[in-house]
Amino acid sequence: MNYLNINKEAWNNRTKVHVKSKFYDIEAFKKGKCSLNEIELQQVGDVKGKSLLHLQCHFGQDTLSWARLGAQVMGVDLSSESIKEANKLKEFLSLDATFIESDVCLFGTVNKQQFDIVFTSYGVLSWLENLDDWAQTIVSALKVGGEFHMVEFHPFFDILSGYSYFPNNKPDIEQESTYTENCDGITSTIVTWSHSVSEVITALINARLTIESFNEYPYSPYNCFEGLEFVPNLGYQMLHKGQQIPLLYSIKAKKVA
Repeated sequence: MNYLNINKEAWNNRTKVHVKSKFYDIEAFKKGKCSLNEIELQQVGDVKGKSLLHLQCHFGQDTLSWARLGAQVMGVDLSSESIKEANKLKEFLSLDATFIESDVCLFGTVNKQQFDIVFTSYGVLSWLENLDDWAQTIVSALKVGGEFHMVEFHPFFDILSGYSYFPNNKPDIEQESTYTENCDGITSTIVTWSHSVSEVITALINARLTIESFNEYPYSPYNCFEGLEFVPNLGYQMLHKGQQIPLLYSIKAKKVA
């Protein structure tokens, strides 16, 4: 089974749906709306004049938002359709950005460029089989003193949805529709892996990155899962037996040598 080809096809199909969705709202983005959320904006800070590599960039809205904020950006994504749409967006907006079609771990084996910042966010890790290779991609792409920033959905939610918290030898293979409001029940075969928080942190430490912060959040900026409820000025939450569950976590790490 070639899971990269399966997931590439799935994300090619999803991208065609996403670019037409209210969820991504490309027209508002073209008019200047920033696609980044407060969590990552505060954590990453000022990017003006800095080089930034965005792993698993989808069709480039967040990458181009960082460019609008002054970063010199490169985005990498497995989906050829996503990269095509990202290039269309950058040309429409006349922004300087480089987009590369590649699996991020394969990209790590050929990339020679180093960056001030490596960034990734929201629904990225479950598509990766090997986090050690992923962490090596990150550390190799960072300059000494460079920072890695990630905001990711918390795997606690996956437990309540019936998925394993701990890594399995075999992935989950299923038919699934996408998360935008216009999916119309269209499904694709997807291949995903479970990764515990400790596995993520250990992979980064083993790659000799220094963890500077780890935070968990009970609110998501996106209403993209069943059972979420909106809390004004905070986002979406989920309660289990009356208690909030963690929906996001963030990591900041630095390459010190």
